[in-house]
Amino acid sequence: MELLNHDLTHEFPQYLGKMSGLKASDAHFSTLCERYDAHNHTITQYEQGKTAIADDALEVMKKERLELKDAIYQLLKAD
Repeated sequence: MELLNHDLTHEFPQYLGKMSGLKASDAHFSTLCERYDAHNHTITQYEQGKTAIADDALEVMKKERLELKDAIYQLLKAD
């Protein structure tokens, strides 16, 4: 089974320029992106079988990643 790519450039390709600008100018946004990237990397490692994790723990991590993604999106779509 092929895994989906969940990095922010694939999640929000229409906001690449805005993401770059916000990362440079907004510390909160930058922190959210760093946390998202860290969660995404860890989840990818688990999904690829490089590290073991219980299914329920993985689901918690995925929900946290989704919450971060939602927070990032709210900032991206704001004028």
